[in-house]
Amino acid sequence: MFKSIKLYFRLKSLAKRLKKENKQIDFTANLKYNTNVIIVDIKLPEYDKDSGSRRLTEIIKLLIANKIGVFLLADFKEHRFTTNYVQYFKDLGAVVYEPSVDKSGKLVTKNDFIKQVLPFASFAWLHRPEIFAKYYPIVKENKPSIKVFFDMVDFHYLRFKRQFELIGDPEIMKEADQYLKLELDNCQKADKIIVISDVEKETLKEFYNQDSKIISIGNIHQYIENEKSVSFEDRKDLLFIGGFDHKPNVDAVHYLAEEIMPLLWQSNPEISISIVGSNAPDSIVNLNSDKFKIVGYVEEVSSYFLNSRIFVAPLRYGAGIKGKIGQSLEFGLPLVTTDIGAEGFDFEENRNNIVGNTSEEIVDNILLQYQNKEVWEKISADSKKVIEPFSTQTIEQKIISLVQ
Repeated sequence: MFKSIKLYFRLKSLAKRLKKENKQIDFTANLKYNTNVIIVDIKLPEYDKDSGSRRLTEIIKLLIANKIGVFLLADFKEHRFTTNYVQYFKDLGAVVYEPSVDKSGKLVTKNDFIKQVLPFASFAWLHRPEIFAKYYPIVKENKPSIKVFFDMVDFHYLRFKRQFELIGDPEIMKEADQYLKLELDNCQKADKIIVISDVEKETLKEFYNQDSKIISIGNIHQYIENEKSVSFEDRKDLLFIGGFDHKPNVDAVHYLAEEIMPLLWQSNPEISISIVGSNAPDSIVNLNSDKFKIVGYVEEVSSYFLNSRIFVAPLRYGAGIKGKIGQSLEFGLPLVTTDIGAEGFDFEENRNNIVGNTSEEIVDNILLQYQNKEVWEKISADSKKVIEPFSTQTIEQKIISLVQ
């Protein structure tokens, strides 16, 4: 009761401020396209901070490039809606929800936005299990004929199950089972189910075998042709990148600090590693040292990929295509990872020199690539072929097939 009253007054205060600022937005005034899609996620995509956001940003770009209008909604509470990403997506051409008032001074809420734009939308693209469960009824109530896509982003059940297998906490398995129930219910309701890889498609089919409803749309990666690429000899040290709101990244960095790097330093104490990523918790920040550098958020990461000798991603659990692996391949930066990290990528004959699942195997592969120019250059040269299935052209055709 108290929370409801508190929220009421917060929204009243917000409406009063927006009215004073004369912030009126007609979200349907200047629509350009006949076909439109409403996209809902937990936040506006922070394309420079995490892989999931980067993927969604590229999807939005491809939709607009193909004359599909985008209504973009973040599941923020209206009175907490502060973000620097609104203007970025407006500049791309998307219609982005942000709190405003109508002509009478009444607050335009997220639900009001949905009601305004749904008459112009043919599709709803709902990201992540909780978002689908929350917004599916709202969308269908206001437009029963609309086609609704469930973008799993990754198979959450699989991720939590793998975490349980690593840690052994029964509460984690309980959470995995709850996600499975939610995800399967979403699959039943959705017109199309979007998975991030064919590997996850096959795993999902063990529980929900309606092949015609499932389509894989992975991360979008384009190989960067760089004529001034830094040579093997002029590179040094290791790189890890990943947003720390994602727990598998936290685990991977602790694994690096506690097991992998100490073992590596026994053979080569001169090698250091840079850890790049947003929202690092204290447990990560406190690992900072001269040879284990906690860099934090970096707006432009190119210099790290172009000057490091090896990218290292010792992921011990997770699901889906790992954006960090694709990003390394974009730059032709050789890498060392695990079976979890390599999921969905076909490294062919290089696989044994890239993938290891114990500290010893990972360190052996790091040392091999770090010391052997021929192996390093082979893996670098083959990167372009590895990410071809994730190219803009390939993913674009899949997106077009969804919204035609």
